[in-house]
Amino acid sequence: MISKAGLAVLDALSTGRKATPAELAAETGYSRDHLYDVLDELLAAGLLTETRGSSNQRRVRIAEHPVTEAYRTLQSEFSHVDWTELLSPATLRVCWYLDRPRRIADIADRLGITRQGVHSALSPLKHRALLSRSDSKYALHDEVSPLLAFARATVEHEHRARVREIAPSATIAWCDPNRSLVRVQTAEDTDALQAAPDWEMTGLGRFAAYGLQFFLAGEPPFWYAPDEELTPAEVVCHTLLLDSGSRRVSYSMLLIESEDIDQETLVETARWYDLEPTVKALYRPLRGDFDRTDDLPVILPKKDEYMALKEQYGVS
Repeated sequence: MISKAGLAVLDALSTGRKATPAELAAETGYSRDHLYDVLDELLAAGLLTETRGSSNQRRVRIAEHPVTEAYRTLQSEFSHVDWTELLSPATLRVCWYLDRPRRIADIADRLGITRQGVHSALSPLKHRALLSRSDSKYALHDEVSPLLAFARATVEHEHRARVREIAPSATIAWCDPNRSLVRVQTAEDTDALQAAPDWEMTGLGRFAAYGLQFFLAGEPPFWYAPDEELTPAEVVCHTLLLDSGSRRVSYSMLLIESEDIDQETLVETARWYDLEPTVKALYRPLRGDFDRTDDLPVILPKKDEYMALKEQYGVS
């Protein structure tokens, strides 16, 4: 996640100018030695470019990058706000969840921090009236959508940089501040992620762990969520998030039945993926209602087809 010093550098360079470390140290108030470390990090992340002048003097400028473009948009639309003072890595992580009204406790649980930690991260935004509050839930005001876009760009960049150190072909299919779901394009990258700590195969490729072996077209997806158990409910959500076609729906229903995943557990997990209506629809046929299919977000299998699939895989 971009640091406060890193944000100060982006802010100073957002007009497109070039600057030396000494100039940036004077403008930002950070020591020159610390700025050298910050510049190295931003250069390695692709957020800055560097040239060498006379006497091999370093000069840096902002690069074209989703993170820098998102910050430029935020700065241009809210030029009266000193974002370098308001934003910290913790605040950006909390902002990820403020696209809709959410309870502090829910955000804290999802981030794995205390409620006081969430309140502290939000405190600068509260003082600038950037948040709306209703029924103990917080969200960003609609007009501050560029802040949400910047928070999401920084989080996605962090996940993308992490996985591409291991698997260069990886792309982010879904992420939040602590977790990411990725696709890869090559067998070499699949092998690399299988051997890497903190990464687990998920989606349809994970079904074999539950006694359900399916043919995989292409490489399996992978899940990053250190120190968290990959549950059957998560696997169902990953499967549907990547492909909600009728075959994947049928396979997901098989996993729900074979692992006896209760609806409350799966719906709660699905909320974080915006899959709640889809998951609720799956429980209709699982309770024997294959006929009512109007206005459903997915195509459900026909009863005889699904029963044949259950028999094939020995799911009772």
